[in-house]
Amino acid sequence: MDRNKELRHFLDLSDAGADAIAAMMNDAHDRKAARAGWPKGKPDSDKPLDGFVLAMIFEKNSTRTRVSFDIAMRQLGGSVVILESGTSQLGRGETIADTARVLSRMADAIMIRTDDHAKIEEMARHASVPVINGLTDRSHPCQIIADLLTILENEKPLPGLEVAWFGDGNNVLHSILEAAGLLKFNVRIATPAGFEPAQEFVDMARAGGAAVTLTQDAAAAANGADVIITDTWVSMGQDNVENKLGAMAPYQVNEALMAQAKPDARFLHCLPAHVGDEVNEAVFEGPQSSVFDEAENRIHAQKSILLWALGKL
Repeated sequence: MDRNKELRHFLDLSDAGADAIAAMMNDAHDRKAARAGWPKGKPDSDKPLDGFVLAMIFEKNSTRTRVSFDIAMRQLGGSVVILESGTSQLGRGETIADTARVLSRMADAIMIRTDDHAKIEEMARHASVPVINGLTDRSHPCQIIADLLTILENEKPLPGLEVAWFGDGNNVLHSILEAAGLLKFNVRIATPAGFEPAQEFVDMARAGGAAVTLTQDAAAAANGADVIITDTWVSMGQDNVENKLGAMAPYQVNEALMAQAKPDARFLHCLPAHVGDEVNEAVFEGPQSSVFDEAENRIHAQKSILLWALGKL
């Protein structure tokens, strides 16, 4: 497995590091600007992945990840093959290891969206092509590249940025914390007791120089924030829904909470949103919301991730 030492897997943001993430965001910004007004399926002028194939494995439902990676490959000049657990041999008991070795001979990179992070780690161990994390229960690094691009588009420099998170300490927050340590911004986390993020991600951010505050006071977390972020309170497959919703209710992002942040603060949400739960309609549809720019930026983020993973960036 020594070959994997040279592979650029993207299982978490630290696989790339701060310099590579900065290069991804610059490339994404430039490619997005160069395409202004073009049809969505028209390839970029340089077609850097002409002839390349991405195999995409979906063990969890998807809209943005599926469409953005597909369009990203088309814009880069490549193509995709889509597999779902219910319609592939993965759903009939074929091992992750064997799937990785087969797909490595048929495609140039593999993207997998699944539950257990151990599955993607096993995929990377046995693949001879780059493996990209499209989402696991542990982290969501592709989403965060899009979020950071959206923040930069709103002319908010990352070093020293104050980001406030509300609700569940989930996989998206884990990747935000990882980014904070790499890119030197601060995170205030307002969650109910028992729903905090994994301590290893808090420690990782602090070790990188980020100030991380954990509180049960939503207004205190929002005070003076540059960016307000939330996510659905209940992820796919979770149970005890009613108890969780009750605990999360004080952490809804609404006008009162946004008023605590800076006047030019932006609101982000990775979608899908449950408007009326984690965010109210006035904020979601309001002038400070960048959620649909954020969603579009998944395409541009995936392009830069693919180029980095395949050694083109």
